[in-house]
Amino acid sequence: MTNNSLQESDKKELARSFNSTVDKLYRNLVANADGENIIVGTKDKPIVTNSDKLPIEHFFMDSVYIRKMTMYEETVVVGAIHKHLHICFLLSGHITVSSKEGTAEYKAPCHIVATPGIQRVLYAHEDSVWYNIHKNPTSTEDISQLEEEIVVTTQKDYEEYIKNK
Repeated sequence: MTNNSLQESDKKELARSFNSTVDKLYRNLVANADGENIIVGTKDKPIVTNSDKLPIEHFFMDSVYIRKMTMYEETVVVGAIHKHLHICFLLSGHITVSSKEGTAEYKAPCHIVATPGIQRVLYAHEDSVWYNIHKNPTSTEDISQLEEEIVVTTQKDYEEYIKNK
């Protein structure tokens, strides 16, 4: 086995391990959610669209959807898995983002190109403002419809989406 093959094998194993760990973390958070210290979506609305602890604002323009999330200091967010390539802007604050691709620290202002199919865990070192910019071909303002078009909550759902694309 060449060194590159070994590295690719290690990357795949690390990705499987990360996905499994995040899935367990997410299930544990759901099981212990109290709406105050741990906030998660519900079966009918799996994505948190706004809360006092994690304020989210929605902006719309022709074929574009912008989601602004304010993360307070020491907040942890387990993100949904995005179906499409998009860009994020950290306009204020300091966060760490972990994914199967690794862990990176970001200080505002900066941007991040978000690869589809990657689940991320975000940690706010200080109050931070994060914007996700998504395509919105139908220019809908229906958040539930947008979420269905933009994200899934499990790796299994993402694999199914890719298979049926």
